[in-house]
Amino acid sequence: MTTATLSIDLNAIAANWQALNKMTGCDTGAVIKANAYGLGIDRVAPVLAAQGARKFFVAVAEEGVALRRVLGPGPAINVFAGHMPGDADMIRSAALTPMINSVDQMIAHVEALPGHRFGVQLNSGMNRLGMDPAEWAALRDIALAQNPTLIMSHLACADEPNHPMNARQLKTFREMTDGLDVPRSLAATGGIMLGRDYHFDLTRPGIGVYGGLPFADAMPVVTLDVPVIQVREVATGQTVGYGCAWTAPRPTLVATVAAGYADGLIRALGNGATFTHEGRKLPVVGRVSMDLITVDVTSLTEVPEHLQLIGNYQSVDTVAGFAGTIGYEVLTALGARYDRVYVE
Repeated sequence: MTTATLSIDLNAIAANWQALNKMTGCDTGAVIKANAYGLGIDRVAPVLAAQGARKFFVAVAEEGVALRRVLGPGPAINVFAGHMPGDADMIRSAALTPMINSVDQMIAHVEALPGHRFGVQLNSGMNRLGMDPAEWAALRDIALAQNPTLIMSHLACADEPNHPMNARQLKTFREMTDGLDVPRSLAATGGIMLGRDYHFDLTRPGIGVYGGLPFADAMPVVTLDVPVIQVREVATGQTVGYGCAWTAPRPTLVATVAAGYADGLIRALGNGATFTHEGRKLPVVGRVSMDLITVDVTSLTEVPEHLQLIGNYQSVDTVAGFAGTIGYEVLTALGARYDRVYVE
C-alpha cells in the first residue's frame, strides 16, 4: 500500500482514561469532540463507555448527534457551545445537554425546550465561553430554579502548574459557585494534574486520554508509519524539494515518503523534524509538500519499506514541537487518506 498506516491503540485509550480516573476522587467524564480528537468516535466512544465514562463532552450539537448514534441512550452528552440558533431539534432528538453560556442562550433554551436538561458554563478568567461573574449573579437564581445538571468552567493555563492564573481561576470559580447544590466541573486533563482542589464533582479529561501532554505518563495511542516510495543519492551541493530549501552538505541518501500536508503533516515540520527507524532519528530535509516528505536515511545500512513519524520513539507532542505547535493540532489534523488500523 502507498498510503501511510495510522494505528490507534484502543487498549491504551482505555488505560489512559482509567489512570486519569484513579487520580480523582470524583466522577470522570471524557471529552470526545472533533471526532475523538481525530481518532474516530465510532471506535473510541464505546471503549470509554465500557470503561465507565457516563458523561461525554463535545464542541457543538452536530457532534452530539453523531455521538448519540454511537452510544445510544443513557450517557449524558454535554455541548460546550451551548444552545445555538437552530439547535433545538438536535438537542431534543439526541437528548443533548447544552452548557448555557449567556443570558440569551438561557432564554432561547427555556423558550424552545422548557424542562429540557442543561448545564451552565461560567467565565472564571479565560474570557472565551461562559457567563461573567456579574452576568451569572443576575441570572443565577433563575437558572438554579430550572435545575441545571452541571456548572463548569475551563482553566486557561492548567498545563503550567505554577502559573498564577490557575489559583486565580480556582478562587473565582469558588466565589461563583460555593454553596450551590449543583455538581461542578473545572478540570480537564491539566486540571486533574493540579490536584484534588481542582477536581470538584466531575473531571473531563481529553488530550490525556489520547496520549498527549500534560499527562506525561500516558500510554502512546497513535503510531504513524509512512511508506518509502523512492530512495536516491543526492550529491554534495544538490538541493532537495520546493524552493531548493535544503542543500546537501555531503553525499546524502534521501528517501521520499508518502505523506504531506494534505495528510495533516503541516509544512512547518520541514527541516528540523525527524522520522525514526528502530529508534534511529532520521532528519527531514527540504520542505513538506502536499503528498511527500524527503528524509535523510544515509545512516541506515538498509532502507526499510516504512519510516515512522509518531510512535514509541516520538510522541505526538514531540512531533508537534518540530512544527512549533501542540499535540492537539497534530492529532486533530491527521488526514483521511491514512489506512486506519485499530488495535484492541
